[in-house]
Amino acid sequence: MKGIFKRVVMLMAMTGFIVSLSACGPNGSGTSENGGSAVPAAPEKVYRWKLITTWPKNLPGLGTGPERLAEKLRVMSRGRLDIKVYGAGELVGPFEVFDAVSQGTAEMGHGAAYYWRGKIPIAAMFSTVPFGMNAQEMNGWLAYGGGMELWRELYEPFGLIPFAAGNTGVQMAGWFNKEINSLSDLEGVKMRIPGLGGEVLKRAGGIPVALPGSEVFTSLQTGVIDATEWVGPYNDLAFALHTVAKYYYYPGWHEPGPTLEAIVNKNAWESLPEDLQVMIEVASRSVNDDMLSEFTARNNAALRTLVDEHGVELRRLPDDVIAALKTASLEVVAEAASTDELSQRIYDSYMAFLADVRAYHEISEQEYVNIR
Repeated sequence: MKGIFKRVVMLMAMTGFIVSLSACGPNGSGTSENGGSAVPAAPEKVYRWKLITTWPKNLPGLGTGPERLAEKLRVMSRGRLDIKVYGAGELVGPFEVFDAVSQGTAEMGHGAAYYWRGKIPIAAMFSTVPFGMNAQEMNGWLAYGGGMELWRELYEPFGLIPFAAGNTGVQMAGWFNKEINSLSDLEGVKMRIPGLGGEVLKRAGGIPVALPGSEVFTSLQTGVIDATEWVGPYNDLAFALHTVAKYYYYPGWHEPGPTLEAIVNKNAWESLPEDLQVMIEVASRSVNDDMLSEFTARNNAALRTLVDEHGVELRRLPDDVIAALKTASLEVVAEAASTDELSQRIYDSYMAFLADVRAYHEISEQEYVNIR
């Protein structure tokens, strides 16, 4: 026993000696080789942010997008950017996101620019334009057509920096509790429809109603509204809209490629080091692409469930209805551009890019779909 005890004591002494050396510099003296003191690295600062959304929490596609954005940033930053996501109504109301981020109540928000049309009429063009660009074309305009620079100029007075952060692709025209066989059938129809599409519906005789997603089902069920657009089969099935409306119409003339946005409070943005700023840009672009991929992958299976299992009646809007809506759309969008000089520049940029990309897509994307 005495021998074992002696060996343990010797081992403890040696371990203590090694630890004491490790606390010193490379030469064992407590200094570095060049004579300076060894200073431990300071812990990296953690930025704890709130991200508020206009969507119900964890709604497939729309609601999970902000969650994925926060998670990507947490991983990419190794925990230095720690973002807590709040669904619609948890911290502020769904239509209060823009003001709340502008005022610094939260550092970040996720929504759609057409929800702020009452404050900034032209903002809707950065989300979607009736009969306008699809998702692929919107991404091209924002990234390489000058759209993003104009978007940031528009939001600059509000202390906000926008990023494209999601897209559903072409949506459905919506759910109706009456058949739409002619333009006259839209007369007096109360429909939940936001943005420029709502104004177009109004000119066609309908009554647009502004409602957040969380109120759509109940409002349709109780007759507060007669019809609603929401997104498309993937989200509409999750909302169970087929249980409160019979007719499902296409095409989604009002939202051909709705870009969703992540907005960042400018002061919060400027407080970040450059590497975290770049991470937000990269993660937003990733989520923007990922959401569109998700809807592309899920929509048809959801549509088949609605039609084959739930008996939903899938209908196409009549040609005369589409023609009337298109005529009204051209008027509404042009009027939104006439309010000020920046709005006119945004309109001119959008329309020029649309004309250019449409000319090419008529002989590429469109022709390919036709022959396929």
